Amino acid sequence: MTENRRSANWPMIAGIAGVAAVIGFGAARGLAPASGRAPSQAPAASASAAAASDALDEVKIPNDYLSAANIAVEPVASGDVGNEILAPATVAAIPGGEAVVVARASGTVQRVNRRLGDSVRAGEVLATVDSLDAATMAAERRVAQAKADLARKTYARESSLYQQGVTPRQEMEAAKAGLDVAEAEAQRAAAVARAAHVSDDGRAVALVSPIAGRITNQSATIGAYVAPDAELFRVAASGAVQVEASVTAVETSRIAAGDRATILLGTGSPVAATVRSVTPTVSGSSRAATVVLTPKDPSPALVVGEGVQVRLHTRASSEGGLTVPEDAVQNLDGRDVLFVRTAQGFRPQPVLIGARSGGIAQIVSGVRVGERVATRNAFLVKAEAKKSAGDDE
Repeated sequence: MTENRRSANWPMIAGIAGVAAVIGFGAARGLAPASGRAPSQAPAASASAAAASDALDEVKIPNDYLSAANIAVEPVASGDVGNEILAPATVAAIPGGEAVVVARASGTVQRVNRRLGDSVRAGEVLATVDSLDAATMAAERRVAQAKADLARKTYARESSLYQQGVTPRQEMEAAKAGLDVAEAEAQRAAAVARAAHVSDDGRAVALVSPIAGRITNQSATIGAYVAPDAELFRVAASGAVQVEASVTAVETSRIAAGDRATILLGTGSPVAATVRSVTPTVSGSSRAATVVLTPKDPSPALVVGEGVQVRLHTRASSEGGLTVPEDAVQNLDGRDVLFVRTAQGFRPQPVLIGARSGGIAQIVSGVRVGERVATRNAFLVKAEAKKSAGDDE
C-alpha cells in the first residue's frame, strides 16, 4: 500500500521540479544582461554620487540673505586666546565732536529757530533770548567805546601841545596812559558782548552753534525763563565718535597704542578699530583704566551713549595661532567646521579647535589667516547646509 502511494506521487514531484527549473532558467537569462551591464554602469553611478557630494560642499547663499539674516563675515585673525581681552565699553563723542549750547545771560526765550534732529551749520543761530543782562552788556560796550574815543582825542591834543612846547611831557604821558586804559576797557566790554552774542540793538542774546552737526538735545521753549549757563541745545558732529573701554590695571600692561581691536555692537555686528591711547591710572570708583578706541571707518551704527563690547587683540596675540569668534565654530556631522566665504556662498571647512575663552576659539589647523568666515549667526549657514544635504534635522 505504501509503495503504491509513493509511486502515485512521483509524477507530481517531477512536475514541480520541472516548473522550478524553467523559472530558474528564465530568471538566470533575465539577470544575465543586467549583470553584464553592471561593470559599465558602476563608474557612472559612483561619479554621480561624487558630483552630488561636491555640490553639497558649497552652500550657495545670496548676499541679500546675509543682510536679512544678520550673518556677519570676519577674517580669521592671528593671535592667542589667552591674549584676547573682552571688555565693556561706551560710545562717546570725540573732543570737539559734541557741543553744548548755553544761554550766556538770563532772560526769556524769544525765538527758537531749530528743533531736535535738525542739521545745523557752525555759527548758525539756534534761538534768541530777551535779556536785561544783554542791555547792560551793550551799554557797557558803548560807554567804554565812548571813553576810549575821548581818551584818544585827549592824547592827540596833549601830544600836539607837547610838540609845540606848550605843555610838559608829563601831561602827554598821562594822556597816553589814560588812552591805554580806556582802550583796554573798551576791548573787554566788546569781548564780553561778543562772547554772549549780544544783538546789535542790545535787547537779546543769540544761542549760536559752534560746530556743524545735528541737534541731539533741546530744552528751549518760547516764553520760558532761562538762567545764565543753562543748557538749551546739544549738537553732535556726524561720525565723530570714539569708544571708551574699561579694563583692569593688570590688563593695561598688555595693551598699547596701535593695537588692533574689534567693536561689537548690540546687534553683534563687528566694527574694526585701533587703540588710540590707554590711561596710565585707574579711576577711584571703578578701579578700572580706560582704553580709547578709534573706529577705522565711520559707522552710523555707533551712537553716542550706546553700550557696546570690544575685543582687544593685544600685541602678544600677533604671534602663534589663529583665532575666530566662538560663534563661528559649528558642528556639522560630528566635526567642527568653519564656513569659509566663497564667491556664491560658504564652504564648510573642517578645523581643529584648541582652547576657548571669552567668546574666542583658537584654531589649531584647517584655515589660514585672513580667510573670511561666517561668525555671528553662523548656525543659519549650517542649517542651509543641512537642508542642501537633505537632512531634516
